[in-house]
Amino acid sequence: MTKKKQGGAGGNCCQVTSLVSVDERGQMILPKEIRERAGIKAGDKLALVAWEKDGAICCLTLIKAGELGGMVKEMLGPLLSGLVKG
Repeated sequence: MTKKKQGGAGGNCCQVTSLVSVDERGQMILPKEIRERAGIKAGDKLALVAWEKDGAICCLTLIKAGELGGMVKEMLGPLLSGLVKG
């Protein structure tokens, strides 16, 4: 199951790639195809990012922990360098 949502300049913003179930212990299994496409292997760390709306969590996103540091540096780097120069 894949549904694509178009982003800004005609690029892909996000996709609904599959549905996962939560078992009685609260565990989920990422489908093999998704793990392979994302390069996720046993022992990899994923950061769980939660978005809130009206005081309740409405969206969850998984980001590879190694990628998260780079994303934060990319976003905050220019801001921090501006503070240091100022």
